[in-house]
Amino acid sequence: MRARLRPALILVAAGVLATAACTAGGGGSTEPAAAPDSSKPVTVTVWSNFADRELGVLKSTLDAYHGKHVNVTIDNQGSQDDDKITQAIRGGNPPDVAISFTTDNIGQFCSQGSWQDLQPYIDRDKVNLDDIPQAVRDYTQFNGKRCSLPMLADVYGLYYNKDLFAAAGISSPPKSTDEMLEDAKKLTVKNPDGSIKVAGFLPQWAFYAYKPQIVAPSFGAQWLDKDGKSGLGKDQGWQDLFGWQKKLVDFYGQDNLQKFTAGLGQEYSADMGFQAGKVAMAIDGEFRTAFIADQVPTLNYGTAPAPTSRPELYGGGYTTGTIIGIPKGAKNPGAAWDLIKYLATDTDALVTLANGLHNVPSTKSSLSSPNLKLGDQFKPFLDIFANKNLASNPASTIGDQYLKFVSDFGTSWENGQVTDLPGGLAKLDKQIDDAKALGGK
Repeated sequence: MRARLRPALILVAAGVLATAACTAGGGGSTEPAAAPDSSKPVTVTVWSNFADRELGVLKSTLDAYHGKHVNVTIDNQGSQDDDKITQAIRGGNPPDVAISFTTDNIGQFCSQGSWQDLQPYIDRDKVNLDDIPQAVRDYTQFNGKRCSLPMLADVYGLYYNKDLFAAAGISSPPKSTDEMLEDAKKLTVKNPDGSIKVAGFLPQWAFYAYKPQIVAPSFGAQWLDKDGKSGLGKDQGWQDLFGWQKKLVDFYGQDNLQKFTAGLGQEYSADMGFQAGKVAMAIDGEFRTAFIADQVPTLNYGTAPAPTSRPELYGGGYTTGTIIGIPKGAKNPGAAWDLIKYLATDTDALVTLANGLHNVPSTKSSLSSPNLKLGDQFKPFLDIFANKNLASNPASTIGDQYLKFVSDFGTSWENGQVTDLPGGLAKLDKQIDDAKALGGK
């Protein structure tokens, strides 16, 4: 199953992406291409990075579409990442439909025309984009150009071990970051030599799902200033976030943390820290529920929205997800659009995919479907997705490079290499803006 935030792909350089005009039909016209006549056979090629069982789940949904459009044969090809899709576009032989597991390259796809503008199709068919949460609409477009739609989403919240909570005398999950800090201390168990036996919460950047973009919504941290430049140094939320995180790092001691995490299992293995009972609380995506059910079904755990620094932020969280679009040069753009519209907006299709892949369906209508069969521990993620405080990080022409800058800064901060937080954030802003300026050229 896809069921996880995939590791960031290698940054696609600006010069690699095709730069021809982004048009609805792949040529010089901005008129949306018509779907093929039902009497005429057509083959639509779909590329995604799904594999094995996941690819089978997608196939079942594509088969349902074929059942309604018997003239459309779908060539469903898996194990195709963004690099392969981009190379096919450059070579003039792209698929008709491209599915990407990451939003990192959406700024390049849209701005350079590698993925076609879908707005003419949306306008013609009167697709209701209001059925998609604002945060999701934001990460599927760039600077007003919509070259993709969402096809399922990942949503992040708090996982907590109920047995460890009971042993520490804690009756419910924390709602505030202050409560989380105190609970993490209470839940931590140390060995006689002072080393960590059980960690209440792991605050190391880039370990498991603890990444700046995933935690930022908990502090209301904003990425951009009013002029569209990097605004981390001007935003109190980032100072609050890094200050909170450093308190927890100092509580454990960085050396202690390094030794402890070195002995934990990999993120998607059965002995991953939270699943092994060695970490009491974790920030993770909805897909973790499927891993637990498969790998450690006896784990007694609960899920909730991530704690926040301000009460008015509680209930929301971070989201990202799979995106789907028509590559430049697609041979059957009209048929491709009709299939994309089905995968992105049809409630039954989204529910089938959500149930099979254990991801959040990406429209408001599908959230309330009685056919969703994802379990009680999954429900908080549906609620987070529907919350007004749902947030994501902005798309950029430099892909995920700016996220790496922030993560690297966070590591330097927690290691004590950065001591002036406001000054360090100001330098970070300059680094990001300079990279964008070079990327733009």
